[in-house]
Amino acid sequence: MKEIAGGVCAANGFSATGIHCGIRKSRQKNDLALIFSDRECSAAAVYTTNMIKAAPLLLTKEHLKNGMARAIAANSGIANACAPGGEENARRTCAAIADQLGIGDDEIIVNSTGVIGVPLPIENIEKAVGRLVSGLSSNGSDDAAQAIMTTDTVPKQAAVQAQIAGKTITVGGIAKGSGMIHPDMATMLAFLTTDAAISSEALQKALNESNRITYNRISVDGDTSTNDMAAILANGAAGNPQIEAESDEYRIFLDALSLVNGTLARMIARDGEGATRLVSCRVTGAGDEDSAEQLAKSVISSNLVKAAMFGADANWGRVICAMGYSKAQLDPETTDVAFASEKGSIDVCRAGAGLEFDEDLAKKILSCPEVQIIVNVNGGEFEAEAFGCDLTYDYVKINCGYRGEYRT
Repeated sequence: MKEIAGGVCAANGFSATGIHCGIRKSRQKNDLALIFSDRECSAAAVYTTNMIKAAPLLLTKEHLKNGMARAIAANSGIANACAPGGEENARRTCAAIADQLGIGDDEIIVNSTGVIGVPLPIENIEKAVGRLVSGLSSNGSDDAAQAIMTTDTVPKQAAVQAQIAGKTITVGGIAKGSGMIHPDMATMLAFLTTDAAISSEALQKALNESNRITYNRISVDGDTSTNDMAAILANGAAGNPQIEAESDEYRIFLDALSLVNGTLARMIARDGEGATRLVSCRVTGAGDEDSAEQLAKSVISSNLVKAAMFGADANWGRVICAMGYSKAQLDPETTDVAFASEKGSIDVCRAGAGLEFDEDLAKKILSCPEVQIIVNVNGGEFEAEAFGCDLTYDYVKINCGYRGEYRT
């Protein structure tokens, strides 16, 4: 497995672009992205678990009933969720882009991200699609990554290569996410491409499996959005024999996909709104993987733990507390807790009881940009890791006036 540059354009046959079309007031910010394959693709997607789903998600579900697509289009700034004319505007977006690309409307995966309840200025998109399509480039991943950003501070891209049946296959992707991030999808979009030949059924299975151990293991603030989606296109340009589920080739592909998704997921957690550090929790010694995952998620989702991490306060009691209400199987009398970072590691709890430790060293460890909470429940052989961030004053500042740019 080899990490490479190129993001969503790293795989053969894919191009991308991002432009400013006037959805966002700042002309310095791209707000419309397009990813396109030069040939037909297998396609798959996973969606938010929120009962309220934005119009573009519902339309994409309709388009992917046959497991095929060729393009992904997304705008930032306005979510087109619970908004007047939402379905019509999603359809008009697809129709305008499909006309320029010379493909069917139903070959487009479409999504939006931004403020809920605000009408999408569809005329701006329709006027810009000629410029959008003409800007498609094999070097366009960064422009597309920037076009889907909302409160993100950095674009998020990743790509890897692997060998399958003597052929080099590539998986690449871009993502956005900073706030409204919580396990079971969040205000995050992930758009992925691969030149591997893989059936739509196997592709959907791989995306489901990978999503469970990557995007569903991050949390920023406990909110799950209306627009969350991870979608993937597979065009077969690598020339490998078609991958079917449960084969050795499928496992290689799944590992490559999970490496990309895991990298993007950690980038999202690190870029949480107002965050100053990435916080992970690794739980080992669990009786089963689900319990380990549930415990780790509960820790990184706890506002009290997150606030302690912002203050570099080794308040391990909050870690134990968060695990206790997770509803996962746990024996506190066998549970150990430690904190670690590039500055070292320190044990703070053993067998459910506090240890004497060097507070100054703990402060140094917890003041690093990346901090790990290490928990061993000493009850089995399974483990899981979840990713989040600290909770800062700036999170409130960012979210108390989020609609400002779009008020009329």
